[in-house]
Amino acid sequence: MTVASVDEIRARFPALARVHAGERVAYFDGPGGTQVPLDVVDAMTEYLFEHNANTDWRYPSSAETDAMLHASRIAMADFVGGAADEIAFGANMTTLTFHIARAIGRTLAAGDEIIVTELDHHANVAPWVEVAREHMLMVNVAPLRPHDGTLDLDRLGELIGPRTRVVAVGAASNALGTITDIARISAMAHAVDAILYCDAVHYAPHVLPDVHALGCDLLACSAYKFYGPHVGLVWGRRDLLAALDVPRVEPAPNDVPERIETGTLNHEGIAGAAAAVDFLATLSGTAGSRRQRLKATFEAFDRRGRALFGHAWKELSSIAGVQLYGPAPGTPRTPTLCFSVEGVPSETMVEHLAQRAVFATHGDFYAATVIERLGHARDGLVRAGCACYTTESEVDRLVEGVRSAVAKR
Repeated sequence: MTVASVDEIRARFPALARVHAGERVAYFDGPGGTQVPLDVVDAMTEYLFEHNANTDWRYPSSAETDAMLHASRIAMADFVGGAADEIAFGANMTTLTFHIARAIGRTLAAGDEIIVTELDHHANVAPWVEVAREHMLMVNVAPLRPHDGTLDLDRLGELIGPRTRVVAVGAASNALGTITDIARISAMAHAVDAILYCDAVHYAPHVLPDVHALGCDLLACSAYKFYGPHVGLVWGRRDLLAALDVPRVEPAPNDVPERIETGTLNHEGIAGAAAAVDFLATLSGTAGSRRQRLKATFEAFDRRGRALFGHAWKELSSIAGVQLYGPAPGTPRTPTLCFSVEGVPSETMVEHLAQRAVFATHGDFYAATVIERLGHARDGLVRAGCACYTTESEVDRLVEGVRSAVAKR
């Protein structure tokens, strides 16, 4: 399949026309939320203008909303490699994780164990710590290896034991870009009949999820990280979703997957999330199934992302005082750079880049333990992520912006 060029992709993103400080903005803030193509905005607008209603009533716009929700579940199932009745929507990954963790916690006994990691966004740590506090469970923490930004899988394997009930781990680090071997962890977790909960928020924009190949029991992600609106979703094994003791309103549906959802959903956001999946699929044309076209698109994203990241890593590494963190090029990772500049606080660095119309992010990115282990708990790090619309010339602008900041120290 022929995949759209970067120029063709960029033409579909109105935000890329923004001018700041006399230049077109180069958006490197994708790990915190990507820009949105016109396709997504059009889908949300069409829903609100033509179909806006609540569900399950016998009049046209309500029936159209039901149909949209069903079609969106099918789209998201194609995206993650599951089935439509295994997809539940929510406000965001964090809210869904708190909700599901609470449901799982109700089934556990004092002394049972949950494993979390130092590499994860705290949205996949705090919910499990809270559940452990409520039910007198044990929390074991798999360590980060600071020298290369990877998870210590040998130590994680040692922590898994007969009382392990949940292993909560991220497929990719939103701070360092590290891609973790979820299939290996799955085998270890399932050897003791533990549930594997996978945070794929940072993984999904860069690697097409395949829940069966990953071997997870539950996988959560957020559409606003892969060119959609602010909506979260979770895939879960059908039997597990049916068995979860979720807090719910008694009159609400109790069938899978609606039983996982609470209240009236963000219908326009869900329509936009499905449109984001369709946008990604259309980048590879119209031949083949949606899943096949998504695979072709993501393979192209991977090639482009590796080239951009390798170029950025090489150039930034050559600047005195710049320290890069995380796995080096050529290892399993996303095209997400995390770095510090000696003598320049991360916030100051980002402000300097913004003056050159280069938008990056700073701080701990809610991966606070990672940043602490790397010795930057007080000042944070700078993060710059490549997206489907990133060009080599934008990477050069990022590098030159860092270079100019170093020269001003």
